[in-house]
Amino acid sequence: MEKESLLNFLKKNIPNISVDREALLKIADQFEERSFEKNDHLLKSGKISDYFFLSEGFLRVYTYDTDGNEVTTYFYPQGRIVFDASSFFLHNPSTENIQALTKCIGYFTTFEKLNTLFHTVPEFREFGRQMIVTEFVAYKQRTLAMINLSAEERYLQLMKANRDIFQYAQLKHIASYLGVSERTLNRIRLNSTKK
Repeated sequence: MEKESLLNFLKKNIPNISVDREALLKIADQFEERSFEKNDHLLKSGKISDYFFLSEGFLRVYTYDTDGNEVTTYFYPQGRIVFDASSFFLHNPSTENIQALTKCIGYFTTFEKLNTLFHTVPEFREFGRQMIVTEFVAYKQRTLAMINLSAEERYLQLMKANRDIFQYAQLKHIASYLGVSERTLNRIRLNSTKK
């Protein structure tokens, strides 16, 4: 059935509430399917973010440092909600880019439609809170990891969370995400295989 992956994701992530199919369909009706080819952008710097459920594929989030170099800030595997929270909720132009590293399929909605869902579907309020908490915790953990974990520990943490990352992302993107050079990442990978 159309949108079945979205419906299953919603049902799985609405905490402690028995949600009926009618409410799920009402929510899913506010999302439109979109697909992206490898290297397409879901969001470009300077644009306003939409809210996207990634049903299939793998995404990279990046920005530029003061020297104009790309810095990867996040990776999204399938089965995740993807959006720039500051841009989406505050209507600020994004400072990040979200790029498809594989062919991607998912479901978009706008701020206006999401806001309507928050006010008319109680189950969706719980879902929305859960997604905001999940993303806040992920960003907080990443920030702290960059401060209090070694490069090797960050690498091991990434491998535990997303073992398939080397299948989709370029080495330079992974190194950038970990805050190391490609050479250092190669050394860390080599050392980790010896243990």
